[in-house]
This record gives sequence, C-alpha cells and structure tokens, in this order.
Amino acid sequence: MELPDQQPPAPPLPDYPAYQQILAVFARADAPLRARQVCEAMDMEIAPNNINNTRLKLKRLTERGILAETEPGLFTQPRP
Repeated sequence: MELPDQQPPAPPLPDYPAYQQILAVFARADAPLRARQVCEAMDMEIAPNNINNTRLKLKRLTERGILAETEPGLFTQPRP
C-alpha cells in the first residue's frame, strides 16, 4: 500500500506588501539575486538602508524556507 505524495504545507508568508513584491521579483528571475538587484527590480532607491532592509527580508524568507541562500548574499527560489 502506497501513500499518496503529499506536499508539505507552504510556510506562511509575512503579511506585508514588500514580501509580495520580493516574491514577484523572484518569480520573474532566471538566476539567483542579491539584495541590491532585488532593490533595482523593485525600482527602489539604491541606498545602503534600502539594501540592508531588503537583505533582512530575504533572510527572513530564507528562514521560512520560501527562498534559499545558495551562497552568502545570493538568494533564489528553492527547486523542488
């Protein structure tokens, strides 16, 4: 008797529009991205504060398993 393949439930996404925007950037990306590249894709001002805040959000998404950090500072969507 085999059990059907069950996908684990998706981790909850933080309830802020910025996270939705970040995931939209990764949905269009064909390669891993750095925080600065995510800021550029979101048409944010390229300032250290914006880059650092984006990096913190990317780290939070990584902790929840929504993104993966393939090497320090380089983020992508995990592949199934």
